[in-house]
Amino acid sequence: MTAGNEHDAGPKKVSARPTRSQAGAVRRTKSQSESPSRRKRHVSAPDAMRNAARQLQELLGRVPESVSALKPVEGGWQADVEVVELERVPETTSVLASYRVTLDEDGELQSYERIRRYTRGQVDRPT
Repeated sequence: MTAGNEHDAGPKKVSARPTRSQAGAVRRTKSQSESPSRRKRHVSAPDAMRNAARQLQELLGRVPESVSALKPVEGGWQADVEVVELERVPETTSVLASYRVTLDEDGELQSYERIRRYTRGQVDRPT
């Protein structure tokens, strides 16, 4: 055998790096297959409830009692979160507040406002 034949019979070196045309095809395929809604991360209703309570707690420094309402709105979620503002004895006289929290599609707090204050023992009258 000649030296040239030994070289030809050896293993061929294969490059793991794609060529420019192959890389471009991969980029086009990825961007074309992903719709705008798939690229955005949307939180579920349970995650939105947890996010609303957790982020409001960080702002107010008080632990929320509950999330009394949650609804999807354009661009995210709206939640009503109940918070004890003043603890009293007996508990039925403690003062609570209802906060309306708005979250974006990613579950991040965008705004909040206190919409109502009431004593724990207070019952809403039917409308």
